[in-house]
Amino acid sequence: MGTRIIKMPDVGEGVAEAEIVEWHVEVGQSVLEDQILAAVMTDKATVEIPSPVAGKVLALGGDVGATLAVGAELVRLEVAGEGNEEVAAAPREAAPPAHPPAERLTTPPPAPKAPAPTPVEAATPVARGSLGPPRPPGEKPIASPAVRRRAREAGIDLRQVRGSGPPAAPSGGGRVARTEVETVKVIGLRRRIAQKMAESKRRAAHFSYVEEIDVTALEDLRAKLNAENPDRPRLTLMPFLMQALVRAVADFPEMNALYDDEAETIERHAGVHIGIATQTPQGLMVPVARHCEARGLWDCAAEVRRLAEAARNGQATRAELLGSTITITSLGPLGGIVTTPVLNRPEVAIIGVNRQVVRPVWQGAEFVPRTMMNLSSSFDHRVIDGYNAAQFVQRIKGLLEAPATIFIEA
Repeated sequence: MGTRIIKMPDVGEGVAEAEIVEWHVEVGQSVLEDQILAAVMTDKATVEIPSPVAGKVLALGGDVGATLAVGAELVRLEVAGEGNEEVAAAPREAAPPAHPPAERLTTPPPAPKAPAPTPVEAATPVARGSLGPPRPPGEKPIASPAVRRRAREAGIDLRQVRGSGPPAAPSGGGRVARTEVETVKVIGLRRRIAQKMAESKRRAAHFSYVEEIDVTALEDLRAKLNAENPDRPRLTLMPFLMQALVRAVADFPEMNALYDDEAETIERHAGVHIGIATQTPQGLMVPVARHCEARGLWDCAAEVRRLAEAARNGQATRAELLGSTITITSLGPLGGIVTTPVLNRPEVAIIGVNRQVVRPVWQGAEFVPRTMMNLSSSFDHRVIDGYNAAQFVQRIKGLLEAPATIFIEA
């Protein structure tokens, strides 16, 4: 038998390390060729690592949440044959693996013997006077049957014992104070989100601009198109906003840009690659709808649906999660009145969609019901002036309030 070391592979161009987000095997387990060993993540893309050979797991390269460099030991297997050359060349005094070999784990050292418990019958009765002041008249001690029995055997009157824990619940309320604390390790996508959001707030000079938009006409058009085209992808607000964004960035190219604050350069992109912030069971992901300037309304709708499903199912590829030039974020029906989106750095603009509400709006002679919605957008003030940002949002507002103009060729 020999030992085979499986190293952390290069899971993407330019990636130097990856984080272990899930182990599919454990020490002592036998694995087959092509069986998944672990899932690792980098740049929000999760990659599963298969075993190139069959064998038995001797050691794992780290716990969930550990970051390993490309080429570092990921798994050590016991295999038939001589194993690989790297193991044979490894010095004996090298540091031991993160987990000991399976053979050591199967026979744990004997636990030290605890002293024999003192029989309850031999317990020394405690004088009532030493147990503190008695309870108020009529107050019954709260204790389980086992505690009551143990107290009787020890000669202790529980009515004379004051509790040292949380106070009892108010009579009739049935509520009990809880003191549990759950510690959750921040790993995987949640760690990436935390790092990226903190870096964005630390580096970019955020400022937000909020504008109210009357989307009554747009909602009427959307409902009509959906009713007349039941076999086509269902239209939501998103594809209309994407189309309006394409038209707006043509007039304001500085918004469809990336800012390299190290080189102090701005890349203005002709292609409009819109990141669609998507909530998934694992956390927030931003798949990218590429070249929206070349897509029609229903094409945008189909692509948003495809990307959202891929992200939520954990099937979005690394290429689908990188390369956006401007981002749209929406909380859907939970969108609130106003939000302050965090820039998807190195982008310089993000458009936030708030929820729609029907309310009375004064229109010269009377109040009429209108469907209203806020756009809460954030910009990088280092490269975007407030006046230009306001003009940009006003351009989007005009397109959405008169949706037919979205489709008029320039």
